[in-house]
Amino acid sequence: MTTPQIKPATGAAYTRIQGVGGYRPSRVIPNAEVLNWIDSSDEWIRTRSGITERRWATAEETVAEMSVQAAGKAIAMAGIAPEQIGGVIVATVSHLKQTPAIATEIAQRLGCGTAPAFDISAACAGFGYGLTLADGLIRGGNAGADGYVVVIGVERLSDLTDIHDRSTAFIFGDGAGAVVVGPSDTPGIGKVVWGSDGSQADVISQTQAWDTAFAKPDAVNGAGEETKWPALRMEGQTVFRWAVWDMARAAQQALDAAGITADQLGAFIPHQANMRIIDAMIKALKLPDSVPVARDIAETGNTSAASIPLAMERMLQSGEAKSGDLALIIGFGAGLVYAAAVVTLP
Repeated sequence: MTTPQIKPATGAAYTRIQGVGGYRPSRVIPNAEVLNWIDSSDEWIRTRSGITERRWATAEETVAEMSVQAAGKAIAMAGIAPEQIGGVIVATVSHLKQTPAIATEIAQRLGCGTAPAFDISAACAGFGYGLTLADGLIRGGNAGADGYVVVIGVERLSDLTDIHDRSTAFIFGDGAGAVVVGPSDTPGIGKVVWGSDGSQADVISQTQAWDTAFAKPDAVNGAGEETKWPALRMEGQTVFRWAVWDMARAAQQALDAAGITADQLGAFIPHQANMRIIDAMIKALKLPDSVPVARDIAETGNTSAASIPLAMERMLQSGEAKSGDLALIIGFGAGLVYAAAVVTLP
């Protein structure tokens, strides 16, 4: 007896980003406020990171609320209806519930019907990971009848910031950025160069696990004793060296995979980790002065998974970059994980 063949799934030949949106919290935290918590100076913070201020969310600006606002703008720019969305992917490390995934609430609030929705944890590379998954879902025919996926990068890193840690208190910010990825007649997302290096997993990490921060209940003696709330820690010099050398190499590989040279780019949009890292990557890639570079970190801080779409939106709104330009994007962070690609801007 002949084994029956499974009917192949078919989708779009190519994909592209068709809309982008961002949400920046209302509360502005200038360096002067940070100096109330740590022994430092405005000049030291600017020199060290390039940051002058960052946005921190209020109680009402939850991970879900910021995501809905950002994704709503991206959907509107794409010119589609929410019910055409066939997938919602949320990249975040600061949704503090293990389950359910916050993506399900976001999908429901957006009006995406029964679209599949899930969270991913890939830190500052989360947006690139989500973009890769969206591209595969659409080209594989697994993104609904219309073939659109929303990718959201969102963080409330203020919840995980130790304001008295002189090495990290000034770095992190909150916010959400989102894109709509959809079918295209021409390639709009290049081959993604992504990977991980688990041998350096402790370089950027949470100070302690949740089950040690809040001891498990004791069935006999009652609840466990509460200990210190976890925060983010980072070995700055190790991260700097890795980002500058290894990530510049990954970015060049993404250019080569797309068949694009640096002088053909309309924008360079790296993860907004540190202004010195950005400058060093520009030098390593030999980017021409004519290529605009995202420097959103100055006013937004490091927003991890949200940083690339937030910077993308700002560059398009300001006119630094324009629709149809080719942009090199690269995210890198805790894990250590990374993802780089050349994309066409919406």
